[in-house]
Amino acid sequence: LIIFSASQIALKTIFMNAAHAYEDKNKTTTRKYILLAEDDIDDVEFLTGSLQNLDQHLEVQVISSGDKAISFFETVSNDHLPSLIIMDYNLPAMNGYQILALLASNERFKHIPKLVWSTSNSSFFEEECLTNGAWAYFVKPSDLSGYAYLAEKIMEYLRKPEIM
Repeated sequence: LIIFSASQIALKTIFMNAAHAYEDKNKTTTRKYILLAEDDIDDVEFLTGSLQNLDQHLEVQVISSGDKAISFFETVSNDHLPSLIIMDYNLPAMNGYQILALLASNERFKHIPKLVWSTSNSSFFEEECLTNGAWAYFVKPSDLSGYAYLAEKIMEYLRKPEIM
């Protein structure tokens, strides 16, 4: 029979936690995160909260304008690409359609689901986005239950087997 003291158990726990933290930190290529290009803080808070209610470990990185989104896409390394991109159609500096057109010309982003959302239910905007690489077009919800429903739909794109 081996008996460990409380201090030995505490040290073992500290070392085990440190080892797990090191492993987690170095799993950057498998970590899933969403890039959300959105300038409306309320939409950011409602959508992020709804997504994190479904997965509390989900990271959502927010960018507030089209030009900042393009800068991100130009500088992000291949091992830190987002698992999913959500963009507002009406972003400042460059709209969602224009961003889609630029992403469509870059092989690095072809496999990443790109979702566009907007306050507009314009079939023209929707068709424009879908023909330029958006996987889906959503109208922004008007209440919290709508955000919860939309979050469930968005999470389906993270669960697709081809997304790594």
